[in-house]
Amino acid sequence: MSIEGINGVGKTSAARATAAALGPGCLLLDELTDIHDDVLPGRVITALNQSGDPFLRNGYPVVETLALLALQVRKAEILANEPASAEVIIEDRGVDSVAVYQAAVLCFPEPPSSPAPAQPHDCAPESTTRAILSSIRGWRPFPDLTILLTDDPTVCGRRFADRIHRPLSPADTQLLVEIDRLYRALAADEPERYVVLDVTGTSLLDSAEAVQETVRARLQRRHQHPQPDPTDQTDQPDRPVHTGHGHPHDRADGQVARVS
Repeated sequence: MSIEGINGVGKTSAARATAAALGPGCLLLDELTDIHDDVLPGRVITALNQSGDPFLRNGYPVVETLALLALQVRKAEILANEPASAEVIIEDRGVDSVAVYQAAVLCFPEPPSSPAPAQPHDCAPESTTRAILSSIRGWRPFPDLTILLTDDPTVCGRRFADRIHRPLSPADTQLLVEIDRLYRALAADEPERYVVLDVTGTSLLDSAEAVQETVRARLQRRHQHPQPDPTDQTDQPDRPVHTGHGHPHDRADGQVARVS
């Protein structure tokens, strides 16, 4: 499973609280920028962060995209070589983050601050998102469940700026709006994999509890109706785990569950 969302939406807090609530049967994979016990990812992220840009932009978006994708593949390879001791693995950001963030950066390398920026004629963000995901699909399994937290991008941007102790420029704020739009479009395109939780106006605690409820509902369903191992792609490499309908916080029908 992965937990996704734009900067400042409360994704990492929800992921860590969920892992703690589930206990030793849950393995939490930290966001790439938060990994401190693995030398290679740390070096790559340090290199990408050398300019201090909040979106790891250094002027080479294609190279940066490939580097981030490689780290996502490496994460899966390390897991594949370790004993399967965890009942559930939660990624704080996975392949979807690379796809939507880098699609936005590739299509808007210097996004304007106007409310409706004109995109380059040769770059469609939605198609670029799908192309990035397609490029990695043969190299690592996708999460069987992706929980997308959504909130007002302007509010999230302010939280993000407070966390990094620097204001976001109008262009950065507009890029965050575009990333939010791409996340929502991806969730609408892949309703069998995505659960969208609208956490607008909720506390971090309530958001985390909604994520925990969603994960527990999925685990209960998995126990009642076991699915083939999603990491086994020998016969059906591109087939996602279909989830159908269930608890309002376990939706996989492309609709948004409002957290209140």
